[in-house]
Amino acid sequence: MRKRRDSILMSCTNLVLPILLTLGLYIIIHGHLSPGGGFQGGVLIAGAISTIYIGYGSKGINKGIKENTFKVAEDIGALGFIILAFIGLLSSGVFFGNILEKGIPGNLFSSGSIFLMNFAVGFKVFAGVSFLILIMLANLKKKEGE
Repeated sequence: MRKRRDSILMSCTNLVLPILLTLGLYIIIHGHLSPGGGFQGGVLIAGAISTIYIGYGSKGINKGIKENTFKVAEDIGALGFIILAFIGLLSSGVFFGNILEKGIPGNLFSSGSIFLMNFAVGFKVFAGVSFLILIMLANLKKKEGE
């Protein structure tokens, strides 16, 4: 007997998903101005995977997401972070040295290269946590099948 997905869960998923993604991106972008940053925003965005699973089940996740994609994306995020550190070393002589012009304190682009570092960390955390969630869901699916 096939289980039917509840339309209320799907509707709530469709409502919550854009909010989750927007809030996560907002926290990454404004991480140097307020509490939060790359890690917190990345975890929020990765939570979208769990939300899709709750609303659409494992078929909804497997339809558009491959595990290997997140492995590669995590490596790209880490590489971006390391590249920013070395560019700072080359341009200013200091590891993680600032490579961008500092703006007016309190403005969005006031932190120099910390803004870019937040993005790299957010991307790495999003990819890493998403990959872990996919592994946990795959193991859950195997146990349900036994």
